[in-house]
Amino acid sequence: MGQYEAKLRIEGTEDPPIHVVVDLTGDRLVVKAGEIEVGDWAREEIRVAAQLDGFHVRAEGEEMVLDIRDDAHFAVEMGMRQAHPFLRRKMAAVLREQ
Repeated sequence: MGQYEAKLRIEGTEDPPIHVVVDLTGDRLVVKAGEIEVGDWAREEIRVAAQLDGFHVRAEGEEMVLDIRDDAHFAVEMGMRQAHPFLRRKMAAVLREQ
């Protein structure tokens, strides 16, 4: 797939989430809000944890939460091995259809 629509919020702030597109093309995670690039990181530079409220991404000392619409495909493409049970079931269904 490569691109995922999401809502992004910064952990620890009261700011409302913004709509973004997350691009996983190649070995990078690029987050854009319209034409504005929010972040561009090599996958090995970040830590991603699947939690009930979204994917918690730690990069450059900050933590953001991505609420990805197609969370199972995103998790599979990221190569995640740990997730909450509901997401693991969805990931298993994605893997079966591949």
